[in-house]
Amino acid sequence: MRDPGLEEAVRAVGGVSELARQIGISQPSVSNWSRIPAERVLIVEAATGIDRKVLRPDLYGQPEQNQQPPDDVAAARTQEYALLATLLGRAPDAKLLESLAGLRGDATPLGVAHAALAQAASETTVERVEREYFNLFIGLGRGELMPYASYYLTGFLHERPLARLRADLGPLGIERAEGNCEPEDHAATLCEIMAGLVSGRLPAPQGTDQQIFEKHLSPWIGRFFADLERAEAADLYRRIGTLGRVFIEVETEAFSLPS
Repeated sequence: MRDPGLEEAVRAVGGVSELARQIGISQPSVSNWSRIPAERVLIVEAATGIDRKVLRPDLYGQPEQNQQPPDDVAAARTQEYALLATLLGRAPDAKLLESLAGLRGDATPLGVAHAALAQAASETTVERVEREYFNLFIGLGRGELMPYASYYLTGFLHERPLARLRADLGPLGIERAEGNCEPEDHAATLCEIMAGLVSGRLPAPQGTDQQIFEKHLSPWIGRFFADLERAEAADLYRRIGTLGRVFIEVETEAFSLPS
């Protein structure tokens, strides 16, 4: 049974299939939701225009008396990974660009990166960013960048880094979604996996997020984001590269602290 926030989202766009299409995932995945996963809230908000407080009041509303508020750090990490997963997985449409333009920053490096991304989103168009995404990641033959762990670590696709990742994901019950032709070591997929682990949507032993990060993201994804910052075809995605690089630096530093 769907909760009220999910019902509102489905009603706003005219059905489950349309909601799935607008947020770029399969229709069966959305059909299996009982409520909107934490890492999908901002994307659903952008697609439907429904405030996040309505979609997930347990995360964004005022906590009831005697109720513990959600883990703010985990929620923030989840949203950051989910945002990067979405932006690396497809070019943003008009609603997502509008949502990005509304991002707010602060004086921290991550806050500055958010503000820069917001400004860039407000100054571009859907057509320009679609062309940018194509040139960066698809291209005629291949794009300017190859966002795969195997490629960054070996120079080839479908190599040992992918096999090692699959070996670690298998016991967790994590496998490639039906209809997704990209291998699991794509940067977007890895960010989506991290969002699921941090939020608890993907059940796993405590500390699994750190293990996956240190083994399968840390060795290469910071370099990928730095390359995205410098890519010739990048404009909006230059700011996404900065955001990703800074966030990965924050994660690396946090994981290095004594527990």
